[in-house]
Amino acid sequence: MALAFMAALVFACLWSSVSPDAQGDALYALRSSLHASPEQLSDWNQFQVDPCTWSQVHCDDNIHVSSVTLSYMNFSSGTLSSGIGILKSLKTLTLKGNGITGGIPESIGNLSSLTSLDLEDNQLTGQIPSTLGNLKNLQYLTLTRNNLNGTVPDSLTSLPKLVNILLDSNHLSGEIPHRLFKISKYNFTANNLTCDGIYPQPCVSVSNFSDDSSNSKTGIIAGVVSGITVILLGFFFFFFYFCKDKHKGYKREEFVDVAGEVDRTIAFGQLRRFSWRELQLATDEFSEKNVLGQGGFGKVYKGLLLDGTKVAVKRLTDSQRPGGDEAFQREVEMISVAVHRNLLRLIGFCTTQTERLLVYPFMQNLSVAYRLREIKRGDQILDWFRRKQIALGAARGLEYLHEHCNPKIIHRDVKAANVLLDEDFEAVVGDFGLAKLVDVKRINVTTQVRGTMGHIAPECISTGKSSEKTDVFGYGIMLLELVTGQRAIDFSRLEEEDDVLLLDHVKKLEREKRLGDIVDKKLGEDYVKEEVEMMIRVALLCTQGDPEERPAMSDVVRMLDGEGLAERWEEWQNLEVTRQDEFQRLQRRFDWGEDSINNQDAIELSGGR
Repeated sequence: MALAFMAALVFACLWSSVSPDAQGDALYALRSSLHASPEQLSDWNQFQVDPCTWSQVHCDDNIHVSSVTLSYMNFSSGTLSSGIGILKSLKTLTLKGNGITGGIPESIGNLSSLTSLDLEDNQLTGQIPSTLGNLKNLQYLTLTRNNLNGTVPDSLTSLPKLVNILLDSNHLSGEIPHRLFKISKYNFTANNLTCDGIYPQPCVSVSNFSDDSSNSKTGIIAGVVSGITVILLGFFFFFFYFCKDKHKGYKREEFVDVAGEVDRTIAFGQLRRFSWRELQLATDEFSEKNVLGQGGFGKVYKGLLLDGTKVAVKRLTDSQRPGGDEAFQREVEMISVAVHRNLLRLIGFCTTQTERLLVYPFMQNLSVAYRLREIKRGDQILDWFRRKQIALGAARGLEYLHEHCNPKIIHRDVKAANVLLDEDFEAVVGDFGLAKLVDVKRINVTTQVRGTMGHIAPECISTGKSSEKTDVFGYGIMLLELVTGQRAIDFSRLEEEDDVLLLDHVKKLEREKRLGDIVDKKLGEDYVKEEVEMMIRVALLCTQGDPEERPAMSDVVRMLDGEGLAERWEEWQNLEVTRQDEFQRLQRRFDWGEDSINNQDAIELSGGR
């Protein structure tokens, strides 16, 4: 027994010291095979021992890679590296929407911990490897919209935990193993598969489970997982202290706060817990000279950690309300799992009895608002090409929050000041989830108006309720900021006209076809007229008064790529003409200077008393 225990201990030590190198090599090989450009996944450094700090990569508490999410990265027709099979602790692999060619490597069958495999919307060819039948923990398999051929492997029927299998829109043929029809959710449509053979079945399932049932099951699973996690953490810390001398490439300065000052109840995956003193030193005692910005959620400070890492520290306001700890824990966890190249990544957090702080990477080029209006001498002006890229990047980030997060995340304060720019001027949406992070500690949060004047959707002002369509409205205003370089609300415009709001100002100029007066003067003539018109049209569609008529963010992404904008714009124009005609008709009818109105009309207009 003792010998077995010591053997396990030695294995744990060896794993902790050599595994990061192998994991890093496997991930870098994947980056290379996908033909990532130098700008894509630029922090995936083959010489860096620990890949747990790389973007789009999550690790578990044992510093083993557990999740790789690379959705719609626009790689250049790469392939899947067979070296991926070395990541034995990988639970989630998402590579959808990247135009990946070639076959699915047999080595994916070695990912024994895998629970979710998503290769949707690529150009994969060849057969589905039978080795997928080795993935005994697999729950979700998505191979939709590829060019896969051959039959559906019989081995997939041996997956005991499979609850979701989507193989639609491929070139598969033959009979479907009938046991796959017993899975909760399946889709085999748009293939050459036979669904009505010996065991006739529909090619697509209809879920019979209610949301309440799902939530109940999720709660039970979460409870079990939490219990197991506590036990595993205990073993992890025990092994850590035995193995710490052999664990290389990981050194951190220790800080200890005054007893009772630090809330030790929060810890998630790869998020780092900072001490109050550590962040106090990093920000020079939270000096005003290090303030990067200030908003409804608090101040943001530039910080420098002892290892030389530049960070941005957000010191949340209103953090002392009762019941805040649990709410903060839930929302930090929600933010930490939203991983996308166009979303600001959370590095870590700090909690004390009176403070809540979040730590993010420092964005070298600050915000879009800064680059548009507050640049200093020597700073680069945003050229038109970069503005287009920013518009598309921010749209993709919001699309991910709305349509790919479960539960979906509503930003509630989309504006140029909350879209940050990294060293390559890539758009990174920040402050997402923070409105809820603060509001969950308030009463009547559904009527709490959050946002910035000029960016708030009309229905949010009237009802206090936010939805993804209020984010779409804020995004539309941000597009107008990008095109014009102006603020969303500017009282200086009163000197020349009545349009204080940027939206009204642009609508008026657009109706008068004065494109040259809309575009930011700093651009001079260096822009493409057709692209400016396209962006203005997308912005006006996003800022329609009726939230139901605004496009979803996925539609916005497609329109910015030139797909479907013309049809939607024509439809909106026709609707606007109809509305304008109706408005003018009513105006003529109810014009008190005309004889067309009688006393009965006046009584009807006055309403009940």
